[in-house]
Amino acid sequence: MPITIAYLTQGKVRLKMSGEAPRTLESAYATSIRDRSLRSKQRHAWKSEGDGFLSGGMLWGKGGGAPEGPAPVLFTSLSRGMGPGQLVYSLASGTLSALCEAENLGADERRLWNDNKSQVQHINVCPRTGNLACSIVHKTGNANIGVMIKGEPGISPVTEGDSVDTAPHWVGGESRRIVYQSAGVGRNRDGLFLALGPFGIHIVNIDSAEMETLAEDEQVDFLAPQMAADGALYYIRRPYNEHARVRPLRALKDTVLLPFRLLFALMGFLNFFSMRYSGKKLSTPAGTPRRDVDMKQMMIWGNLIQAEQSAEDEGADMVPSSWQLARRSPDGNEEVLAYGVLAYDLASDGTIVYSNGNAIFVRHPDGRKEQVVKERLIEQVTVMGTATA
Repeated sequence: MPITIAYLTQGKVRLKMSGEAPRTLESAYATSIRDRSLRSKQRHAWKSEGDGFLSGGMLWGKGGGAPEGPAPVLFTSLSRGMGPGQLVYSLASGTLSALCEAENLGADERRLWNDNKSQVQHINVCPRTGNLACSIVHKTGNANIGVMIKGEPGISPVTEGDSVDTAPHWVGGESRRIVYQSAGVGRNRDGLFLALGPFGIHIVNIDSAEMETLAEDEQVDFLAPQMAADGALYYIRRPYNEHARVRPLRALKDTVLLPFRLLFALMGFLNFFSMRYSGKKLSTPAGTPRRDVDMKQMMIWGNLIQAEQSAEDEGADMVPSSWQLARRSPDGNEEVLAYGVLAYDLASDGTIVYSNGNAIFVRHPDGRKEQVVKERLIEQVTVMGTATA
């Protein structure tokens, strides 16, 4: 069955329809934010003009250099909507956070909500009611699950406490329960953040606030849970605190490369002053041009991850094979469906769409796997049209 896939990459939403090349979704609301920001910068540009002691940036307490451009507008999460071709996504620009809904795969758009005090991520729309679940990120470093009831303004919190509750998803075939991942926050006596515990999977009823733990292990992170209508629980599992573990070979490599890294840092420091005062670099660019984006790490499902492979190898997994997409049946049996999985989504016919960070694959109900997209730094995928009800 032909499916349309929406995916998030490098702050943009891309659409992949069967038989067509991927295209970028254009947001009129994002364009209006950029235009307003640019006009504001132009109106106040005179404050930073001039090179005198009491002119421009000096008077306003700002340093010299090239003028700053408008704040970028980034897509931060996405979800399919109630109807075919409907997509809901969150955007962020500076302190502004907003939710928008697009019809006909981006042809029409309307703003649902915006705020300068709250940041929302990991949105998910209930296909039955249109109610929206999200993760509300607080300045204190914790996050809780919130719900926006369709047709009503504002977002109401569902969970609370000093924890990081993210990646909410409505239970398939229902409209009142949400599965999500949660990790406890460890702080010192002054209230400062120390560490994050392992992520477990919980389910909450938005009417009664009754919560139940579905999966929890001190040695494992359970991420991005989804529960199908038949009661099967899908999730990504990985070893807890994997990147913080001591690896002898990596430690030896870091020790050997330490003098070269210090020399490189010194070169970068001197290069900055050369560019600042002469406009010329001290180093000569190599023959092969570098890519515009050389991302080494991303925040995925509340986890800071680092690419395991070179960014130049677009087909390689961004995460190790220990990031496993698993399915737990209602009777408790667990099956690993794919390895090196960064994000995934389910379709109503049993099809699974997943990404390793640099490509998107379709796993058909018969187990056959097919690569449909090859693109760098894919953070989230969503199946459109044939979504689970």
